[in-house]
Amino acid sequence: MINPLLPSLPSRRHLLDAAQRYLLDPSDEQLAQAAGDPPRLTPQAIQKVSMSRSRERILANIDDMYREAFERAKAAGDEAQMATLDFAYRREQLYFEILLDVRDAMERR
Repeated sequence: MINPLLPSLPSRRHLLDAAQRYLLDPSDEQLAQAAGDPPRLTPQAIQKVSMSRSRERILANIDDMYREAFERAKAAGDEAQMATLDFAYRREQLYFEILLDVRDAMERR
């Protein structure tokens, strides 16, 4: 039902009914769309799409991010923050190298 005070805007109930129809009662088109492959990271999806960022670019981005934060902590004279950032940088660099090794191994398959 249309609100008589605001004829161009539908009532809240009308909007809720439309949302319920869209979400709970999908149309044939929505069902057909959902019947396809779900957007998941599967081996087939990995084979279809090559990874776009190089190992060097990813590690350089991590280095830049931590270097900026480290310089701010150094300028503030915060030794504890500098030590924390140094440890976090080395830990995350190791994590990313492991993930990149896994990615490279998956791409070779």
